[in-house]
Amino acid sequence: MNKQQLASKIWESANKMRSKIEANEYKDYILGFMFYKFLSDKEVKWLKENDWTDEYLPDLTEDDVETLDTVRKNVGYFIAYENLFSTWISKGNDFKADDVTVALQAFSRLIDPHHKKVFDGVFATLQTGLSKLGESSGARTKAIRDLIYLIKDIPMDGKQDYDVLGFIYEYLISNFAANAGKKAGEFYTPHEVSLLMSEIVAYHLKDREEIKIYDPTSGSGSLLINIGQCAARYMGNGNNIKYYAQELKENTYNLTRMNLVMRGILPDNIVTRNGDTLEEDWPYFEENDPVNTYDPLFVDAVVSNPPYSQAWNPNDKENNPRFSDYGLAPKGKADYAFLLHDLYHIRNDGIVTIVLPHGVLFRGGEEGTIRKNLIDHNNIDAIIGLPANIFFGTGIPTIIMVLRKNKKDSDVLIIDASKGFEKDGKNNKLRACDIKRIVDAYKERPEKIEKFARRVSRAEIIQNDYNLNIPRYVDSSEKAESWDIYASMFGGIPEAELQDLSAYWTAFPHLKAALFSPDNEAYCRLNVANLKNAVLSHPDVVAFKTAFQNAFGDFDAYLKSALIDGMTQLNAAGEEERLSREIFARLAEIPLVDRYAAYQLLDDDWKKIAIDLEIIQTEGFAATKQVDPNMVLKKDAEVQDGWVGHVLPFELVQSVKMHEEVAALRAKETRLSEIAGEYESYLDELSEEDKEQNFVNDAKDAFVAAEVKKAIKAREVEPATMSILKDVDALFAEEKTLKKQVKDDSAALHQRTKSVIEHLTDEEVRDLLHRKWILPLMENLNSLPDAVLDDFVKQLDAVCKKYETTFEDVESQIASTEHELLGLLDDLQGNEFDMQGIAELKKLLGGE
Repeated sequence: MNKQQLASKIWESANKMRSKIEANEYKDYILGFMFYKFLSDKEVKWLKENDWTDEYLPDLTEDDVETLDTVRKNVGYFIAYENLFSTWISKGNDFKADDVTVALQAFSRLIDPHHKKVFDGVFATLQTGLSKLGESSGARTKAIRDLIYLIKDIPMDGKQDYDVLGFIYEYLISNFAANAGKKAGEFYTPHEVSLLMSEIVAYHLKDREEIKIYDPTSGSGSLLINIGQCAARYMGNGNNIKYYAQELKENTYNLTRMNLVMRGILPDNIVTRNGDTLEEDWPYFEENDPVNTYDPLFVDAVVSNPPYSQAWNPNDKENNPRFSDYGLAPKGKADYAFLLHDLYHIRNDGIVTIVLPHGVLFRGGEEGTIRKNLIDHNNIDAIIGLPANIFFGTGIPTIIMVLRKNKKDSDVLIIDASKGFEKDGKNNKLRACDIKRIVDAYKERPEKIEKFARRVSRAEIIQNDYNLNIPRYVDSSEKAESWDIYASMFGGIPEAELQDLSAYWTAFPHLKAALFSPDNEAYCRLNVANLKNAVLSHPDVVAFKTAFQNAFGDFDAYLKSALIDGMTQLNAAGEEERLSREIFARLAEIPLVDRYAAYQLLDDDWKKIAIDLEIIQTEGFAATKQVDPNMVLKKDAEVQDGWVGHVLPFELVQSVKMHEEVAALRAKETRLSEIAGEYESYLDELSEEDKEQNFVNDAKDAFVAAEVKKAIKAREVEPATMSILKDVDALFAEEKTLKKQVKDDSAALHQRTKSVIEHLTDEEVRDLLHRKWILPLMENLNSLPDAVLDDFVKQLDAVCKKYETTFEDVESQIASTEHELLGLLDDLQGNEFDMQGIAELKKLLGGE
């Protein structure tokens, strides 16, 4: 079971188990137990690396003071054998809810003093919430036992498992957030938004050997972690990143600490605070410094998604160094207070990315003053408008503002990314291509990207009275449909509307002349009978498709060399970016094809490829020849239902290695479906009287097998009916035989597939991986030119048909219809009042 399957299984079970407990609360229990398991397994791993074996683990007690001190010093805490997560599991039915209470209390007592800030009180939310898991001790015991059994298979004992654990943690947080309504914003920034911010920050910090990053409203800590992961790709050493986090709510603050520790981040690199960011700024003095040395916190990057338009207290903060140079945010909206806090805490070469509501771009008053000062101080680097309804719990449109202290240029890059998203349930979601389009625009900083981005000078912003509302600078609206009055009256196709397709005419320079004949300098007419055939067969279009095929002609071999031949050595984390650069380079001379559409195809397939690569690189190539028990839930118990391929799907192996057996099985299945149709045909042939007989069911929609046999044996029906019944009886016999054969053949095929996978040669595995990884991607990429042409033909056809019917034609059709109706009215007869009504109608139709 890969990490996605395991995460999905845990979520589905957890969602059922939480019953009436709110998702916002239940997350604290399951994530708390996950963290305890992590700490427990981490201690056992350290012990085994230092000469402890399973037989000596029961000797791990508080009474052994020397061992206790050694473990605390090296791990940061101490968990006795009786309190280990694995001990809870081994107790089986002897496990009690009180075991957890005792263990958590002991953990709090035995934290190493040097790691107090990281671990102290981290289980407070879990401890206080245990009572909600059941009204009685027995009910709580069952609920807790179910929870710990649910997470017992999450791997936490190896370096590669940090990714699995982190993925599952993030997956659960995301799903709990989706079910937590408005409270979700307190602890979760959607992964896609977090990734977008992370890529921008990591690009800015890419040349540094050591960095400090800070989130003053850290939530679950996912934003910090994503930035750390992105930055580590450039740095090559994640241990040189120090994480600072502050969070107001205790339960959310605990999530931050758990998340950071479970990602394998060294405790010495984690500095966290539980407090009000605006009221209790990061201390100027170290708490254990007797002389109170002045030491403000300045970092390389600040990232935050603060609560939107929150009330705060600006009293007595005029001289606070965070706000003194810019002004105080109004007490009813703390958005700019958070922004200025973030800006204050970066070094001169640092960067801020912060999520804010759109209102900060144009609201007046105190906010207008702050915005003016930010622009005058040249602090605003970029503004990115996000789609509406992208955050859990609120549908308001938001922005990401990027800020710096020492900018060399004085313009502001404004990006309107509000139109790029996909629907995901009730919310909108940034796709991989949307994120890459935004990040590339930020990196390249173009003068203008039509309907998407523009570099705006400070002079223009000042001219607009410091208003930064995105539509003032970037118009991303769709062109409103208009109707040409001349073409509406006389027909023809307006040249102006054909020019809306100018990108295509540039790519296909001779196509327009081949399709249209001019009426005059402003209008033309279509001169081909079949528009689609004419377009697709034109030499310019054929050359376009040929150029694409040439550009990607050897890409299959390129992918095979990169992914198949190098699967055990390649850097999976950076490979997708390398492949995207290769695709972009191949598309550089190909017009019309959207490189970001190609990137999305790559990303869709890469998600599946990356999972397989992770398995192969951590478990070895032999994992490709492995099958796993297919565990399913039946009557609240997990049971095995056959097997599934660990890497290679059964369906793929069957289609390549056993296509004859599969074809034979499918033929029998097809015949079974045909028999169902034949029953219906025979039913239709029966008379209504026959349908009242016992050999037809009460619903009159099926034969009754046993009664059909009785009727045949009794010989009391008409010959025609007897013939039908004998055919039906034969069908019943054939169906019964076929069903048994299909069942037996399916089971045999399943077992044979298992054996085939387990005995594949290395070359056969590589061939199957090529079919699984590369062929689908190549097929999708090769479909891009056709998609471009289909869209072009559709747009062109709409323009051509728009003026096919003129107003003169409509008028003529109306006149003809009125004339026909008048003729019909002349033939009508009725009483005196009817005839008066008909006469008036004829007047309206122009008959008199």
